[in-house]
Amino acid sequence: MTDYPYLDRMPKFERDGIPSLTGFRRESVAAKVVLAVRDPLVVGEGADEDQIVAELDGAEQVARTGLFTTYTGRYRGVPISVVLGGSGSPEAELALMDLFNYTDCDTVIRIGGCGAWGEKVRVGDIVVSSGAVRDEGMTKAHVRAEYPAVADWRVVAAMAAEAEAIGHPFHVGITRSGDSEYCGWGKPGPGGYLQDEHKQIIDYWRRAGILNTDREAAAILTLSSLYGRRGGAVSSVGDNVVTGEPHRSGSGQRNAILVGLGALARLAEEGR
Repeated sequence: MTDYPYLDRMPKFERDGIPSLTGFRRESVAAKVVLAVRDPLVVGEGADEDQIVAELDGAEQVARTGLFTTYTGRYRGVPISVVLGGSGSPEAELALMDLFNYTDCDTVIRIGGCGAWGEKVRVGDIVVSSGAVRDEGMTKAHVRAEYPAVADWRVVAAMAAEAEAIGHPFHVGITRSGDSEYCGWGKPGPGGYLQDEHKQIIDYWRRAGILNTDREAAAILTLSSLYGRRGGAVSSVGDNVVTGEPHRSGSGQRNAILVGLGALARLAEEGR
């Protein structure tokens, strides 16, 4: 890119070769990575905010900044890193870019909660994302909207195998990722604010066959594929507004964690 005059002027946001936003060090971050949110909505029923880290053997904090905290440990003997940060696609971009630029990460998955819009998806079930609707804004800054957000088939297969092994109800299908937790999800804003177009969102995507909604899957799937890594997402279902099942905090989360970590271990065990 010698014809781009601004390249050398771009701030790198690093100190002594260490990225300032994440603090990742190549020697401390595993090839298999979980990107997760400290989410109070998945606390309960045997899971807490640090449950993913608690499942690792010998987990140690290897990086901490004002935005992200990273731990590395082992699951079934396989090194795995867990990056905990804030919610949403823009925050995920920061972690993903540093993972791809500063570490030897080859696989990134999301483990977290979600809401279901699929009529056959029940609270407490697990959803393995085979792809995602890019209804957020960040990924469009990297590549045109026509580019698909598709999970790596090996990650999907490993997650499905782990879910079958533990005997927990699961579904494989399409997730819708977005930025808004209110009007963009068909949920009224303060004072009951809701436009007619917002009222159509749930039924539109339900008829299109999506299973669930979240905030990060599209970011992980799109950027992992675009930059030559493997991406995936597994979510526990906390509620279903289509069927009317109310929210149960933490429902299915520990099983989603076991599926996600088990899938990463399975990939490593298979030499992938």
